[in-house]
Amino acid sequence: MRTVKCADLVDAIADMCVEAATCLPPDVLAGLQRAKETEQSPVGLAVLDVLLENAALAKREKVPICQDTGVAVYFVELGHETVLEGNLYEAICQGTELGYKRGYLRMSIAGEPLFERLNTHTNTPPVVHVSLVPGDALRITLASKGGGSENMSAMAMLKPSDGKAGVVKFILDTVRKAGGNACPPMVVGIGLGGNFEMAPLLAKRALLRELSQPHPEERYAAFEREMLELINGTGIGPQGLGGKVTAMAVHVEYAPCHIASLPVAVNFNCHVARHAVREF
Repeated sequence: MRTVKCADLVDAIADMCVEAATCLPPDVLAGLQRAKETEQSPVGLAVLDVLLENAALAKREKVPICQDTGVAVYFVELGHETVLEGNLYEAICQGTELGYKRGYLRMSIAGEPLFERLNTHTNTPPVVHVSLVPGDALRITLASKGGGSENMSAMAMLKPSDGKAGVVKFILDTVRKAGGNACPPMVVGIGLGGNFEMAPLLAKRALLRELSQPHPEERYAAFEREMLELINGTGIGPQGLGGKVTAMAVHVEYAPCHIASLPVAVNFNCHVARHAVREF
């Protein structure tokens, strides 16, 4: 058994918020570089150069890559042999507020969604997903999620008879509807199976995988490659201005589902596919 004091996590979580907002992960930078090798449109190439320059400036000057510093979404892997001393959720909330203030990051959370929509001015509450895992691990991944790409995401409860063709059609229709609004070149997360609430979470989890890491099952890895080719064949291109690179990667996660259902969800990350990870 291992004991972790939740109060000791606050400062590290704050650092994660600043890191995610200002430093594009190496796999995403590599994805943008690969996009330059593939793109043929002069406008698309110019856009990619600007995106890479923007990322370099943000890291060097320690300023946000994008003005929309997003909802703080955390994925917590908690070992069953780990004992938490204190309130983990409160520590994550405190760390989020501290980090967004420390980094002068935009506060983007409305405390109530329909009527007053008043800003909480803390960028809290965050969204926290906890998974129980073997051992004494405590691993926290932050995936800051901007509104532009999130707003273009969608899910559907298809019929099993719709099959693969129906899934492909829904994904491509969602990509075409998103157009340039999700700030391509994107990372496309696809969740298949589960149920109404699980498919979107699978899609969001898919976005945590590194861009160069295919699905471990070859049939799903092949489906990822197929969908990447189809999505890039739409011609939407970097920032929606036309070109060959609309997506840098397509990632799929799946789960068992009811015999009467075929849930499918699409969650986009814009080219600023932000994340930061800490193990405690």
